[in-house]
Amino acid sequence: MAEQYFMTQEELQCVKNIEIELLQEVDRICKKCGIHYNMVGGTMLGAIRHGEHIPWDDDADLGFLRNEYEKFRRACKTELNTDKFYFQEIRDTKGYRWGYAKLRRKNTKFVRLGQEFMPYEQGIFIDLFPMDNVPNNKIVRKIHFFSCFLLRKFLWSEVGYRIEKNKKVKLLYGFMHLVPRRLLIWWYELLVKMNFSHKTEMVRILTFPAPKGTYGFYRKWFLKQARYPFGNITLSGARDYDGYLKHKFGNYMELPPMEQRKVHPISELKLVKD
Repeated sequence: MAEQYFMTQEELQCVKNIEIELLQEVDRICKKCGIHYNMVGGTMLGAIRHGEHIPWDDDADLGFLRNEYEKFRRACKTELNTDKFYFQEIRDTKGYRWGYAKLRRKNTKFVRLGQEFMPYEQGIFIDLFPMDNVPNNKIVRKIHFFSCFLLRKFLWSEVGYRIEKNKKVKLLYGFMHLVPRRLLIWWYELLVKMNFSHKTEMVRILTFPAPKGTYGFYRKWFLKQARYPFGNITLSGARDYDGYLKHKFGNYMELPPMEQRKVHPISELKLVKD
């Protein structure tokens, strides 16, 4: 495996500035096309607690209810400024193995440590998360939860069998990664198409862990938005930000201990030269 590259504070700030460009592009397209989105995760937390990126954070996250996500995916084919940005998604990008999209800045590199072999470009990015139905029925909900967990591990196995340190887990990933990617995409699409109800109480990112002890997020947080400052721009987020952030982080205004203030490990960084 390649060696880890450690960013300077100046480089981290440059990464954040590029992510602001990416966030502005999503916001522009969504305003033009009438698409609703929310800041989620650390981005929503950063907006409320810091008024910008969390100081040590190196990424940004936006979430969409599934129908809004598909509108955005389609809009990118005609509205995206392809001179500066490119969109990656499991159904559109060869070798891509994540159940959510990334919008990336051209002429940059942000190569995740242990993922140098992946057959797609790895520029500086923001994550775009589709939020899918979580069944209301408690038994079906548990089955759905386990299916999402398994799919996430099968998708990860392409990386896991190369970098996992536990020999038994590494062997298991070695078998799992033999499952053809097209079958995993079929599995993903099946979960997307399962129409439990258009008005389930909760939604979740299918291939991303739900907050500990939960099955996802309440749909209501993605139905009513407000605008919040994020650095020198404003972005859309849950009107009930307090309910969302408590669900996601607990006591969200308390800073985590120093050892938890980490960036993503990378092996290569290239900042755009305008």
